[in-house]
Amino acid sequence: MLSVENLNHFYGGSHTLWDVGLSVPEGSCTCLMGRNGMGKTTLLKCVMGLLPAASGEIGFQDRALRSQPAHVRARIGIGYVPQGREIFSQLTVEENLRIGLEARKDRARAIPQRVYDLFPVLAKMLHRRGGDLSGGQQQQLAIGRALVIEPTLLILDEPTEGIQPNIVHEIGDVVIQLRRAGVTVLLVEQKLPFARRVADRFYILDKGRLVESGGIGDLTDEIVHRHLAV
Repeated sequence: MLSVENLNHFYGGSHTLWDVGLSVPEGSCTCLMGRNGMGKTTLLKCVMGLLPAASGEIGFQDRALRSQPAHVRARIGIGYVPQGREIFSQLTVEENLRIGLEARKDRARAIPQRVYDLFPVLAKMLHRRGGDLSGGQQQQLAIGRALVIEPTLLILDEPTEGIQPNIVHEIGDVVIQLRRAGVTVLLVEQKLPFARRVADRFYILDKGRLVESGGIGDLTDEIVHRHLAV
């Protein structure tokens, strides 16, 4: 579904991504891993068109994306939840969700019922300001906002960061439900139990280079110690 080939990115004089290549098969949940500052978020932003790639190719369903702006990538079915959530704190829950509707290709104006089915708390808090929600509720809102476009690929950047354990488990349930419904998932995640629960494939970045990949069952303690342990 998603393919990245020989992707390079520079930040000023720093070479931040080095010939990175990965594939995300349709129906999979692929986890991008690595210590802090290794290029994971940079890679996701390049995939979404929020940062320019210096060279390489990005393909989605046989469509070349590297020259396409971010809003086009959303309209063809890529949902993105950034690290830190980035909700609009002064807007209500409903207004935050409706902002996501702007990216729909069909211009539908109704928030899909599935968003409320997956996150019932959002239906109960439609008129509360986003900034008044707990961290876990804000994360649910951020995911819900991405889901209003009914994406075929959902990209999640650290969805469990700073979230209480019960909400972490609920987010894991949502990822599993989405996959069963046919949504492909690419996520950055540092919590190993969460990654092992929801993902079936992994890639590890180290200083902007791809150093390990495989099925999630191939993520051994030795690999974790070498590339992920702090």
